[in-house]
Amino acid sequence: MAAAIITDSNSGILGNEEWENEIYVIPMPVILDGRTYYEGQNMTHEQFYRFLEEHKPISTSQPAPADIMETWEKALESGYEEIVYIPMSSSLSSSFQTARMLADEYDGKVQVVDNHRISVTQKQSVKDALWLAEKGCIAAEIREELEKTAYDSIIYVGVETLEYLKKGGRITPAAAAMGTLLSLKPLLTLQGGKVDAYAKVRGSRTCKKRLIETMQKSVDQFHERGIEISVGAAGSFSDKEGDWEWLEMIKEAFPGEEIHYDPLTFSIGCHVGPGAFGMGISRKIG
Repeated sequence: MAAAIITDSNSGILGNEEWENEIYVIPMPVILDGRTYYEGQNMTHEQFYRFLEEHKPISTSQPAPADIMETWEKALESGYEEIVYIPMSSSLSSSFQTARMLADEYDGKVQVVDNHRISVTQKQSVKDALWLAEKGCIAAEIREELEKTAYDSIIYVGVETLEYLKKGGRITPAAAAMGTLLSLKPLLTLQGGKVDAYAKVRGSRTCKKRLIETMQKSVDQFHERGIEISVGAAGSFSDKEGDWEWLEMIKEAFPGEEIHYDPLTFSIGCHVGPGAFGMGISRKIG
């Protein structure tokens, strides 16, 4: 392939994929107790969500410009002629704007994609980019196609606790207190890089059922050209009863579909907290 495919760990790709040797991944920085860690390198998802459960102050940041350029240079030095860089949505982070500014120094060799995605839908963009590159598309063509199909995906996330939505300013302290008292579980939607409240449901299991019912309608709309279904949870799957119950609920609701599991990335986890669960679908380009 003439074009190298590069993304960040907001995609959920941490170097353990079957196509890990075909792409470059820039890890997202995490700040804990004044020290910087990197997603998937020196901090695992288990550690990250354990720190959240312990109420330790933890936040994510964007990759340093030097780290981005170092990865681009490595790809070009490896023999690639061009680069397709797929960062998280410009609506959720300034990392896209930073990358676009840096790309100006590369005379068109670096195409920065703004396809308004994160997590499992961003991961599907990487797969689509690989498919397009293998078909012989140049970097500019790949960027154009990914941006054109940006909204052919959606994520729904249910939260177990309102604490982190309160910290992020998405709900007021009074609303959080009332929601906790009534055991209300918000169902959020992420599409086009925008986070919106979709519904408020009483109880976790009822919230999961509502999420599945909503996603089944979305699947019907996306199905005419092949889809990717991914299940997410705040952490890696364990032997906890709730984890397996969630996965079995999805399998039962979507018989015959290949279901992929991906832990919710740090950038989402900071806002939804431990115990969150989600599901995403994307229409495949190839």
